[in-house]
Amino acid sequence: MDASDIIEPAEANDTGGRRGRGGASARRAARGGGGPGISMPFIQRRITVFEVLDEEALAIVERNADRVLQEIGIEFRDDPEALSMWKAAGADVQGERVRFPVGLCRALLKTAPPVFTQHARNPARSVQIGGKATVFAPVYGPPFVRDLDGNRRYATIEDFRNFVKLAYMAPSMHHSGGTVCEPVDVPVNKRHLDMVLSHMLYSDKPFMGSVTAPERAEDTLHMCRILFGTDFVDQNTVVINLINANSPMTFDGTMLGAAKVYARANQATIITPFILSGAMSPVTAVGTMTQILAEVLAGAAFTQLCRPGAPVVFGTFASSISMQSGAPTFGTPEPSIVSYGCAQLARRLNLPYRTGGGLCASKVPDAQAAYESANTLNMTLLAGTNFVLHAAGWLEGGLVSSYEKFMLDADQLGMLQRMSEGVDLSENGQAMDALAQVGPGSHFLGCDHTQANFQTAFYRSPLADNNSYEQWLAEGESRVENRANKLVREWLGSYEAPALDIAKREALETFVRQRKDSMPDAFT
Repeated sequence: MDASDIIEPAEANDTGGRRGRGGASARRAARGGGGPGISMPFIQRRITVFEVLDEEALAIVERNADRVLQEIGIEFRDDPEALSMWKAAGADVQGERVRFPVGLCRALLKTAPPVFTQHARNPARSVQIGGKATVFAPVYGPPFVRDLDGNRRYATIEDFRNFVKLAYMAPSMHHSGGTVCEPVDVPVNKRHLDMVLSHMLYSDKPFMGSVTAPERAEDTLHMCRILFGTDFVDQNTVVINLINANSPMTFDGTMLGAAKVYARANQATIITPFILSGAMSPVTAVGTMTQILAEVLAGAAFTQLCRPGAPVVFGTFASSISMQSGAPTFGTPEPSIVSYGCAQLARRLNLPYRTGGGLCASKVPDAQAAYESANTLNMTLLAGTNFVLHAAGWLEGGLVSSYEKFMLDADQLGMLQRMSEGVDLSENGQAMDALAQVGPGSHFLGCDHTQANFQTAFYRSPLADNNSYEQWLAEGESRVENRANKLVREWLGSYEAPALDIAKREALETFVRQRKDSMPDAFT
């Protein structure tokens, strides 16, 4: 990894080719609230991370993970090639169970880059993943949406396109994401084509690929080669992909097949144990961290067997469950401790880290949703997370993508972006001229320093109501979710697609049409 592979934040500061940065647009971007189409660069954190484990605790987790790998092992199911690769690498393979000599996985991971760039079709939107960078990506995977008329229903491809448009327009969203909702009106075996095409046409931010079958991963790569060029894709990372462990301690053939396709093509994978503690891992934080580390070590090392140097991310999705009902819970202390601890383990492995998001179990964007999401989002930033999936739009334990929740979360992401800047110690930040000008007993409203800084001094929410009670009454007693609903309608009504070369668009649409025509519809 050389300096050319790392993006400076200023390079990511663009307008997406839609609007200039003069006047009001520039002022909105500077104060943090932003507006549709105004881009904020990916975060370069200037605040310290929060750590929950000392050196002794980290050593205990690492030692226990080594025991899991050596004595218990990890199953690699329905993939004889993967088993052969592990056997050739020196692992003990018995049936589908793979046991690893101590140090084997870590030795393989020495070729994995600690920092890499995911390139966007608009170079100014490319993002750094790793180091002190934090990248926000939207919700991933829900089969349902809660629409703007208050209905909970199955998602459609039109909903999918809408969420891609919103993520493109949201200033604090650095990434277009992947399966922002599951468009169930499109056949299962064809919907990945429409989803990837939507990211390519309706946004110029980086995006995620399909992992639901190896051939769908191949389709994603084919489309990326049309969009970026074959040589560029071979030498650069243009797509990142979510590879879930089937916890506990199992990788299935579907995930392994997709991982092989992407890793061999030099594209990034996020190896993520999907954990509901108490059901899919032990109920204790250290037990869960141990299992997560063992699963990530095995899965991430496997990508290096596929292609040394392939980008790979240490992923964590850890939730607790209600021991009364078995339902997942969010925003509680225990998963936060797990995520903080895994962030430390990722840094010790010198791998980028993924966790967190605006997670909640609430059915509507209410106070429960706000508290639970704030607890996970704040933890996410303070843990030092590099790639944040589910950063906006998540409801009902991940079953629902919500338009209103997306806007509320995006507002919070803007606040976190400002928080990440830390303390301004410049001469302007020290404000000695203001203190000298005002002196005792006066106020700072009219002083030169305040006049020079008032437009950018504080984050301004596009949704919060800070007016008087009387004004709120006069304006119809609007709740914040109603204001979010209105803002979604305004944004979608003003959406303009980013420019794309017509020949590339036609080639993409032709490929998608031909692939769809080559197979019958399948809905299972």
